[in-house]
Amino acid sequence: MSELVIGIWLLAGAGLVLRATMAVVAARWLRRTPVAPTRQPVGLSVLKPLCGVDDDLETNLECFAALTHEPCEVLLGVASVHDAAYPVAVRLARRHPRRFRVIVQEGAPGLNPKVNQLVTLARKARHDWLWVSDSNARVAPGAASEIVALLADPGVGLVTSPVVGAGETRLGARLDNLHLSGCIAPAMIASQVLARKDFVVGKSMALRRSDLDRLGGFMAVKDVLAEDYVLGRRVAALGKRVALARTPVVSWSRGRSLGELGRRYQRWSLMQRKMAGLATYLTVPLLMPSALALLGFVLAPGLGRLGWLSGVWAARAGMDAVVGGRLGVGMRRAWAAPLADVAIALCWAAALLGDHVVWRGRLLRVGAGTRLTPARQPVRPRRGLLTA
Repeated sequence: MSELVIGIWLLAGAGLVLRATMAVVAARWLRRTPVAPTRQPVGLSVLKPLCGVDDDLETNLECFAALTHEPCEVLLGVASVHDAAYPVAVRLARRHPRRFRVIVQEGAPGLNPKVNQLVTLARKARHDWLWVSDSNARVAPGAASEIVALLADPGVGLVTSPVVGAGETRLGARLDNLHLSGCIAPAMIASQVLARKDFVVGKSMALRRSDLDRLGGFMAVKDVLAEDYVLGRRVAALGKRVALARTPVVSWSRGRSLGELGRRYQRWSLMQRKMAGLATYLTVPLLMPSALALLGFVLAPGLGRLGWLSGVWAARAGMDAVVGGRLGVGMRRAWAAPLADVAIALCWAAALLGDHVVWRGRLLRVGAGTRLTPARQPVRPRRGLLTA
């Protein structure tokens, strides 16, 4: 074999060790008992920006009616009454008037549509402890109580949660959910446990209004693509830390196609490159050893190397089975974990080719730190252009 192919196989082996380490750390960390609920009667406002009808949107939102923490309100935000999610939100508010309120966005101060909604939602919230939760998120009834208990520590400035995926009926959704459960959730845990680095995911992000105001409010991140990353970094400047909840948040994805998966992860990969810098971004394939092993096999096929490839893929599937079981999302789908590696690796490579995204019909350039600026040319989506 050439030196290049040998190097690729060595990287695949190193990646396998890294993923195994993440899996072991995550499995041990998940054995911990969640923090006990606080007796402090803290009011919590859940901020839910909606856009269109996600898979099983009404069921996703309904689970927030079962939250055991009190007092608690859920603000369902829409950009306008013409959004397809608006009738769903209205139905929920009529069904649970003491829990849900529908909020229509007022103004559009920035280039990040989600943050534009959060600006209005935070202003309308009745309580001073705020929990940002995506529209496709599902949580256990006790999730809010755990988040409030963690945020009760004055040294904590933000609480986030491990994110897992579930609900798939199509291959794109299955690969998405496997990557969340097998890579993102263990990476969040291992990053904090081993490297003492915070990994904030905006799908679940709670903070006090007082701390948010010191950060400049949501207006401070209105023109960045990765508002969760920026807020997490700025919390440290307050002399506070990010806490990771024990209870996972489920990202419900049922019908996502392979094309939708590709566009989503191209955008996420571009965010990674702009957040971490090119040098760090080039190390990301270590998290996808199945893809590296496949590349090594394609460059130098052979019966013996087919055995190596099979071994790497079997090990990857086994790791996802263990971690998935600990996270409560099952093990029967883990056979597809190597395919998720390959799909995400292709998105990683595609994100090296450009600096633009088309987000809800608007072409934007993504700069350092994921800062957004309007692109001068008109919106002309084409093959390879990142869309959202």
